[in-house]
Amino acid sequence: MKIAVLGAGAWGTAISITLAQRHDVTLWARDAGQCASMRSARSNQRYLPGFTLPANLVLETDIAAAVAGCELALVAVTTNGLRATFERLREARCAAPVVWLCKGFEKERAKLPHQVCAEELGAGVRCGALSGPSFAEEVARGLPTAVTLASSDPEFARTAARDLHSATLRVYCTDDVIGVEVAGAVKNVMAIAAGICDGLDLGLNARAALITRGLAEMTRLGVRLGGRIETFMGLAGAGDLILTCTGDLSRNRRVGLRLAQGVPLADILAELGHVAEGVYSAREVARLARELAVDMPITVAVCRVLDDPTAAGAVVKELLQREPKAEF
Repeated sequence: MKIAVLGAGAWGTAISITLAQRHDVTLWARDAGQCASMRSARSNQRYLPGFTLPANLVLETDIAAAVAGCELALVAVTTNGLRATFERLREARCAAPVVWLCKGFEKERAKLPHQVCAEELGAGVRCGALSGPSFAEEVARGLPTAVTLASSDPEFARTAARDLHSATLRVYCTDDVIGVEVAGAVKNVMAIAAGICDGLDLGLNARAALITRGLAEMTRLGVRLGGRIETFMGLAGAGDLILTCTGDLSRNRRVGLRLAQGVPLADILAELGHVAEGVYSAREVARLARELAVDMPITVAVCRVLDDPTAAGAVVKELLQREPKAEF
């Protein structure tokens, strides 16, 4: 199968390495300088150092050439880069089905990826979202990983999942696109909260409580937007939430750890060198929650700390002082 992976960040590179073992894969990089460096070194030193690119993996800077004749386009850019990439796909007259790998709400529009896709490529395109607990580095290493492919077209979900499935990358399918996308976006916000919790040395009990209550917040918003409860108990929900809130490879958790030390957000992002989707999704999630009257106190707290890292201790204290209530 001929697959185009659009976006040469850590995740795009990792899934290209994995898929190139079974498919003809072209990896598109927007930055010509980065692409030249990857061709020369046969590795992505900027975003995924330490991994050799397969000899059969084609690197391309021309998106039209990258998608020419492809049977599936995997869009591995950030949520805020999604619209521009879809515009390029439209201009390139790409007729292949599209699957996106990002997890977030579009900044200032609060749009989920499937909404951006419909606006830019049209409602009739075969498309879906790939999400779940999946650190890029572990996928590139060939460690066992299980994810979910969601599409409103059940047949496409099953077919695409089977095509992407491998010995080490297990791909399940579902038709709950909204549930999968909301889970992927909100879990990043909760990972920032978990990092703050750990950075303040609040203990493992507190982290477990935060993850559990974070799952409740995620589920409330997702169901209100049209997702199904069971999706939030699965790989894209609880699975990804647990990984991102506890794993040292989590960018969003690392943002929270540094916020707990009082480091300004701009400095943290400069240190990180990668996009932490939760930083941009947090305010969109909080705004949606207000509009829909969904109670999301952890999300609101994260937004406050993003604005003022020195307030982390006070914000946590306020959360702990909330009135007790029934769990469900």
